[in-house]
This record gives sequence, C-alpha cells and structure tokens, in this order.
Amino acid sequence: MQRIIAAALTGLALLGLSPTPARAAGAGYVRLAHLSPDTPAVDVYLKSMSGALADQKFDGVAYGAMSDYLRLPTGSYSVAMRKAGAAASAPPVLTTQVTVNDGGAYTVAGVGRYADLGLRVLKDDLRLPGRDESKIRIIQASVRAPVLDVGGANGATIADRVAFATTTAYREVNPGKWTVKVQPSGGGATSELPCTLGAGNVYSLLVLDDKKGGLKPELHIDAARRGGVPQGGVATGAGGSLPQSPLPTALLLAAVTALLAGGVFLALRRGRRTA
Repeated sequence: MQRIIAAALTGLALLGLSPTPARAAGAGYVRLAHLSPDTPAVDVYLKSMSGALADQKFDGVAYGAMSDYLRLPTGSYSVAMRKAGAAASAPPVLTTQVTVNDGGAYTVAGVGRYADLGLRVLKDDLRLPGRDESKIRIIQASVRAPVLDVGGANGATIADRVAFATTTAYREVNPGKWTVKVQPSGGGATSELPCTLGAGNVYSLLVLDDKKGGLKPELHIDAARRGGVPQGGVATGAGGSLPQSPLPTALLLAAVTALLAGGVFLALRRGRRTA
C-alpha cells in the first residue's frame, strides 16, 4: 500500500499538482485600448521594467480595439505606441508607465484627438456587485458627440453629460434585458444597443464614432460572477497571450484518484490470492 501511495504522489508531481500547493506570486491585470478616433492604427509594446516577463507586442491596434485582460506579475511596466509597421527601435508616438499591484486591474488607453493624444491609465474596479445587481461604467471615446447622455429606453439613467475622453465611475443598475440608449447631451440622433446585463457582473460601455455615421456603443464584460474575475487571457511571456492548459485540474485529479483506486483494488486482489 505504501508503494501505491508513493506512486500516486509521484503522479501528482508529474502532472504539475502538489498535495500542498505553494502560494501563487502576486499578480494583477492590464488591458490595452485605442480610443482616439482620428489616430491611425498603432503597434503596442508592453515591457516589464524588472524583466519578470518577456516583452509583449500587439500589431495593428486600430481605433475602438480593446484587448482582454492580461494577467501580469506585480511590478512596473512601460507601455509604448508606435505607428503600425514601424521598427521596434523607432521613437514611440506615446509612452507611459503602469504599476501593477496585487489584485489590481488597469486599462491603458490612447485617448483624445491625434493633435493632443495621450496615454491614460484607468483604474478598473472589478469587485463584483451583489447577486441582484449589475455594475457598469461609461468610457466616452466619441468626438462626434463631445458630451453625451446614457440611459435605458425605459427612462432609467446610467450617466449624464459624459465628456469626450473621460470615463465615469462604476454604478450599480438592475440586471436583465436592456436597450441602452446613447444620445448627445441637449438632443440629437440616438443610438441604441439591446443587451443583457448579467446579475453579479461588471461591464464597461464603450462609446465610439461609427464609420457609417452616428454613435456606436459596445458592451465589454470586465468580470463575471460565474466565469471568474476578471475576464481575459493570461500573459505567457511568449510574445502574446495563450490559454492555460486545456486539461482542467479537476480531470487531472480524477485521473490520479482513478490511479489510486485501481492500485488499491489490485493490492486487495493479490492479498486474497496469497491468503
């Protein structure tokens, strides 16, 4: 029996599991966005100041793009934007730094018109609301409507007089089916977005200029009660983001349990034969 238990523990080690797992190192989350309507596509570079992670590069990021969250070790990172296709050695159009704290989440976005373009670090609040609430904020990236109001078709207000290149605080709203209505403050053409706000979830509503004219609201889920906090990929240091192992831990544990059970069964059979 001792040999069987030892073999099972060896199996755990080979599968990358430990009967007493070590505490994970501190980490936070960063995502990148291009929110300047008149700025061409850019290549975005993310570099760890301590060398804890291999440099990341994201090619051809265009207006309206917002990445998933990348899980990064705590520490300081530089974010640089260069014209799409420019050499990595070319001077960046913009650069900034973001400090990732344990459990923190941040959106690093290029905002404003091209003439006064800047990189802004938004601190994201991914704490889940109550089970009977949804949480939402507005990221205003429309120059066509420099100030706008956001609410529901039923008259519910989400935010008023949201200025271009600003982001509102999160607020709790009733979950369920919504028709989100976006309109220039003072009147004008209205754009609507039918959507469902899940109970216990966190969202960012991104308002863009539509290429066809008018406004284009987009709903991004930041964190979900059922799907984990936050949503998004994991940075691997391999020059991009890759999914975690496709074989869930539960299946690995099941395999080890089956190995243990099978070993015990064989041991009992052998014991009976020799009795």
